This record gives sequence, C-alpha cells and structure tokens, in this order.
Amino acid sequence: MKIALITVFVLIALAVALLFILGKYSQKGQAPGLVNGSLSRCSTKPNCVCSEHIDDVGHYIEPVTNIENREMDKMPKVVSIIQNMNGVIQRKKDNYIAATFTSSIFGFVDDFEIRTDSNLGTLHFRSASRVGYGDGGVNRKRVELFKTFYRQEMDEAIKSPN
Repeated sequence: MKIALITVFVLIALAVALLFILGKYSQKGQAPGLVNGSLSRCSTKPNCVCSEHIDDVGHYIEPVTNIENREMDKMPKVVSIIQNMNGVIQRKKDNYIAATFTSSIFGFVDDFEIRTDSNLGTLHFRSASRVGYGDGGVNRKRVELFKTFYRQEMDEAIKSPN
C-alpha cells in the first residue's frame, strides 16, 4: 500500500512538472502571422479556431461582418479590448494585430490574431494554443468574448458619436 501511494505521488508530481515545462516551452515562439494576406490555417489539432477558412469546418468561427468603413479605423479600440481581456499585444500593423494570452497556473501561451478586411468590412480572427492537443474550447470562448466586447464598444460609439 505504501509503495502504491508513493508511486501515485511520483506520477502526479511528474505530470505537474511536465505541465510546467510545457507551459514554459509555449512561451517561446510567436503567432504565425499573415500568409498571402490572410490568417494562417489551423493545424489538425482541435486547439485552434479561425474565421478566415470557411472550408475548415472543425476550426471555423464566424468573423464580425458588416463593419462600416468608419469602424475599420477602430484599431485602438481593438487593442484596448484585448488588453482589458488580459492579452498582451505582440505585433501591430495597419490591418493586423497579434496578441498573446497566458494561462494563470502553468503559463501556457495562446496566440490571438485579428485581421481587418476593409474591402469586405470584416474582422477576422485566429486563436490557437502553441502547445498541446486540446484546449477545452478556450480559444473559441476567447474569440466569442472578444466579439461580444467589440459589439458593445461599437454600440456605445453609435449611441455617443463624440
């Protein structure tokens, strides 16, 4: 009985240590960025969502559409929303933002990317875990939460246009 308890304790300690190592490993690297002007495709792992590739049903998430041209210049609002969600901006270009979100316990890093398409009036998203296989739906929830906050900001801007 004593050996079984020690074995279980050692296995749990090794699993926790492995999670910390993977968390540290995920802190290296960066978001894939744009490929031919679009957000990168997700890998085959279920730890990613992207609005750019509608043919990838398992990873697809709806973009924000019907954005008026006056809303397309709201990148400071986008940055503010990401920061309020505890994201850290890594790169920012005219129509592209890359940010990271870090989990509190093990320090896992997820990449969160946004691309604006002013021709179509669309805000595209890609959110993916850097390591691991599954994510428990965290990336999909993050994008949906961002979209909720973005719509609230735009509704408030319409109500008070100053």
